[in-house]
Amino acid sequence: MPNDNNDSRDRTSRRPLSARRLTLLGSVAVIGAAVVAGGPIGYGRFGGQAFAATTSTSQTQGPAGFADLVAKVKPAVISVRVKLDEGSDAAGPNAENMPPSMQGTPFEKFFRQFGQDGVPGGKLQRHEIITGVGSGFFISADGYAVTNNHVVDHAKSVQVTTDDGTIYTAKVIGTDPKTDLALIKVEGKSDFTYVNLESKAPRVGDWVVAVGNPYGLGGTVTAGIISAEGRDIGAGPYDNYIQIDAPINKGNSGGPTFDANGNVIGVNTAIYSPSGGSVGIGFDVPAPTVKMIVAQLKEHGTVTRGYIGVQVQPVTAGIAESLGLKQAQGALVDEAQPNTPAAQAGIRPGDVITKVNGNAVKDSRTLAREISGMAPGTSAKLDILRKGEAQTVDVTLAKMPNETQKVARADESEQGSTKDVPHLGLSVAPAGDVGGAGDKGVVVTAVEPDGPAAEHGFKSGDVILAVGGKDVSTAADLRGALSEAKSNGKHDVLMRVKTSDNTHFVAMPIG
Repeated sequence: MPNDNNDSRDRTSRRPLSARRLTLLGSVAVIGAAVVAGGPIGYGRFGGQAFAATTSTSQTQGPAGFADLVAKVKPAVISVRVKLDEGSDAAGPNAENMPPSMQGTPFEKFFRQFGQDGVPGGKLQRHEIITGVGSGFFISADGYAVTNNHVVDHAKSVQVTTDDGTIYTAKVIGTDPKTDLALIKVEGKSDFTYVNLESKAPRVGDWVVAVGNPYGLGGTVTAGIISAEGRDIGAGPYDNYIQIDAPINKGNSGGPTFDANGNVIGVNTAIYSPSGGSVGIGFDVPAPTVKMIVAQLKEHGTVTRGYIGVQVQPVTAGIAESLGLKQAQGALVDEAQPNTPAAQAGIRPGDVITKVNGNAVKDSRTLAREISGMAPGTSAKLDILRKGEAQTVDVTLAKMPNETQKVARADESEQGSTKDVPHLGLSVAPAGDVGGAGDKGVVVTAVEPDGPAAEHGFKSGDVILAVGGKDVSTAADLRGALSEAKSNGKHDVLMRVKTSDNTHFVAMPIG
């Protein structure tokens, strides 16, 4: 990712893979030594009247040109300028001066790597003024507009400029760092042109038009198609981005992407870019997500998510085979945390959640989105598979806590006596014999570098809690469980393992 001194705020790293470079979109002016960047998003209306989406086939075929569409929606798109006054002698990027809103968000890694001003070891001097520019769009005639959280985060003041050049003062109504969305409000007028958010999911190959403020050049229009949907770029647990190839750059952040009918299908949030400029791979927060988040921000100023208290992982082909599942889909429960709705409803490790209120759960991210989209206190029906048998469990959702619980790692300094376990390439000892490991399971005390266990991610200090659905507390228990699985014709056995961070399942080949 480039070290562009005109964009530290939008250059926040989002990396689905270590080889990829993702950047948030924005453009900045600098006062002092620090910089900020970002961009807005919004809905539109014309002269206080919303225009209706059509159902013509032009949505898939695309119009001969986009001039009529742009003429309608462009007045609803705005430029967003923010000012921040940082009044502390900030230390390097690893210091404790990280903004609280960045902690636990996709931007924490970027801050620790580059610092507040975008360079390693960089410092913010006392009372420096930072000015950032992004994009946005009106979603109502009375001045509500959408943009990105990273555009207005910690803003001392916010100004928006409409397509006709008029400048207004705006205030931040609420932000949601986990989806990088924000709602702002312009006062003093009730007939802003605004746009609507599309309710239906777009299709890959549909035409799209992006409008925004790249590099501070307001009112820029680009066109392309939807390249993919459901993208996970490693930004957070609710990743479900739309990928588009309409060129978007720094400063487009928070701006809208329209379908051929003039409805907003997504909010420009990040790009894949080795150089910092557009290479035709952009990522949008889908309109249905924007609708849900904006509604809560408008009513409460914050977003409250449902919570059941489970650690889950995707069902891989190996896990599916070991559980006797026909398809590798669903969310495998690693652990139901104590005193949570899941634990109270009887959810157990090894359960596979397949549906939420009748909606299929493809993987763990699907489960997270389904649950988080429901209000605390509501009841949800979970379809689960437990040891091959289908069951339905009723769960009353709680409010998502601010902090996630961590599981302590077993102390590796006291390994106790070890016994070789055949075929796996590891040695274990009872957890009770290893200081700090607790009293459940067996602790991995050694791993052969080229053995099967090492290939599947085992390391010293891991605690094997169960094998094939049976708790283990000694090496003999482990051997017995492996032998039973093999005699039953299993090619893989499911192991429940506690690591430094959490509890998860590993499908281990046996032979």
